[in-house]
Amino acid sequence: MRSELSIRKFSILLPVALFCASRAVLVRAAEPARAAEPQAQEAAGPFARVPLGFPMNSLSPYISEETVEYHYGKHYKANVDALNKLVAGKPEAAMSLDKIIMTAAPGPLFNNAAQTWNHAFYFSSLRPDGGGEPSGLLAGAINRDFGSFAKFREAYAAAAQTLFGSGWTWLVLDAGRLKVVQTFNADLPMKHGQTPLFVLDVWEHAYYIDYRNARPKYIDAVFDHLINWDFAAANYARAVAVGS
Repeated sequence: MRSELSIRKFSILLPVALFCASRAVLVRAAEPARAAEPQAQEAAGPFARVPLGFPMNSLSPYISEETVEYHYGKHYKANVDALNKLVAGKPEAAMSLDKIIMTAAPGPLFNNAAQTWNHAFYFSSLRPDGGGEPSGLLAGAINRDFGSFAKFREAYAAAAQTLFGSGWTWLVLDAGRLKVVQTFNADLPMKHGQTPLFVLDVWEHAYYIDYRNARPKYIDAVFDHLINWDFAAANYARAVAVGS
């Protein structure tokens, strides 16, 4: 079934539609405006980067324009380009991104599909003038499941700081409860039956230009200034509505 938003170039299903049958649909809980500057031309193929919802310099000084240019413009793009090459002329070219992730064997196809999805979710989890604390239903759920926002932040920061090597730290909804989880390399919550609400990329390319090996400073900067709580709250509300 095609949605009105069906565009094969943006076949990235965000959390509340991870298992829907519709292919090539971009579901985004808090649709950001397109970036002020044009994006680089994508390689030919069915998949593309999600449009960056803000100018590349607008996360500065907490995440520099140089970091965004390399992260969004090179690392993320490399995953999308590799994925398009891997599916060219194969049945996977007609599949949704989540279908590839759920059915691909471990290896290059899964890695590049999952990293394409993870990066789309990460860049949607950030916004200029973000950070602070959420409100509404999500704030209530955090207090219920962690005891307070302060305890949640402490647990999240500890998970992000102690993840050894490369990976991601997520706030997820799992069987009706909020949890902080780590995934390594390209792994992601949908493979474990969990619904992600927001994510922090803790691969070194996400922060090394700005913070070198001081990962805790990067984590604090995102929490204080950049988390897109509107995106996370909308993901939570939709997940609750469908009974995740």
